Amino acid sequence: MELEKEVKKITLGHETGSGAQCLKCKDKCEGFELHFWRKICRNCKCGLEDHDVQTATEDDKKIGKLLEDTKYTSLIAKLKTDGVHHYKRNVVTLTNPVAAKKDVAIKAVTYEWTPPVPNQALAVRYIELLPKEKQPVAGTVGAVYRKKQMAKQLPEHDQDPTKCHELSPNEVKQMQQFVKKYKEEALGVGDIKVPEEMEAQNKEKGASEAGGRGTTAVVGALGNKTAPSKGAAYSCYRCQLCMKEGDPAVYAERAGFEKLWHPACFVCCTCNELLVDMIYFWKKGKLYCGRHYCDSEKPRCGGCDELIFSNEYTQAEDQNWHLKHFCCFDCDCVLAGEIYVMVNSKPVCKACYMKNHAALCQGCRNALEPEAQRVTYGNFNWHAEPECFLCSCCTKCLIGQKFMPIEGMLFCSVECKKKMTS
Repeated sequence: MELEKEVKKITLGHETGSGAQCLKCKDKCEGFELHFWRKICRNCKCGLEDHDVQTATEDDKKIGKLLEDTKYTSLIAKLKTDGVHHYKRNVVTLTNPVAAKKDVAIKAVTYEWTPPVPNQALAVRYIELLPKEKQPVAGTVGAVYRKKQMAKQLPEHDQDPTKCHELSPNEVKQMQQFVKKYKEEALGVGDIKVPEEMEAQNKEKGASEAGGRGTTAVVGALGNKTAPSKGAAYSCYRCQLCMKEGDPAVYAERAGFEKLWHPACFVCCTCNELLVDMIYFWKKGKLYCGRHYCDSEKPRCGGCDELIFSNEYTQAEDQNWHLKHFCCFDCDCVLAGEIYVMVNSKPVCKACYMKNHAALCQGCRNALEPEAQRVTYGNFNWHAEPECFLCSCCTKCLIGQKFMPIEGMLFCSVECKKKMTS
């Protein structure tokens, strides 16, 4: 019964962001309209994250659901309004000291997210150690970057069956088991600490527990053990370079506290992007973002972008596809047994290719069929036929001959060129 309820709840939320302007296509897009089963706009083929939609509330719900039933429940709270777990995102606004002069403007900087630590200065220092274009400052490219990475690295349809398209009861069950398993074995949230302070705390704790007689474990990867300078005793697990004294380091509990990272080095091993809000997945000694961890465990459909839990699926063009989703990217017709052409890594049926993507022959001005032999020079194309690839002056066939191209025209000799251009 529970599985049937889950299947009935499945929806893609077509009202979300409806009509929002595309930030990439501008006026070329009529406004966001979610495709029936793809995770893109029907009008411009861009994703929701590329449209002018405020997704903070939905993102907070998504992360709240992700962190449910984990050891990180301190980062979420159930709101009385809807009873749904929300992510308690640590938003910080800093202002400069109140100026003595009335005409001096007070500047405020709002960070849309900072590490959830009591020491605000340490959290801000962490942000400052990130590349400028990736710092989540409200109203900047860094905030846009965080929004896009939130959508890319932690897609809702990787954890919530209700965000997927037409899953069977068995697929819903498999997905729930898969999500439970990665929450127990791989999911984590990074923590920031100053290595020197953390080691001092551990020494005090070790001495207390052993009555002052035991030895303590060293926290962080040690560099030069013979004569370390302060701060230089700790090296980053990724780049192997030393940590700067007093700067925060990122720790991942699942990796063990003997490993630490520079803030800018806490990245996915597959896409090399910053792990958004330090949410990571740990597997075989490597950090992954949510998307690429799931990709390492399950095939992903090249059509709907969802993980595949069905035993039957197809493989084509180095991608995996649900059987029902190996469709033309333009018209959605099923391509099984049909001729198709890959356009920007997406399959397109022959009819749509001829209508929307085919190059024009400079000779006959007709579209070039995908299987037709052609001659290409620069941005110009011709059928490799005597009636198309010929001199623009004397109509001599130029296949296998030397020719002189000028702005889409072909000439067999200097004389013919002079006749046409004089």
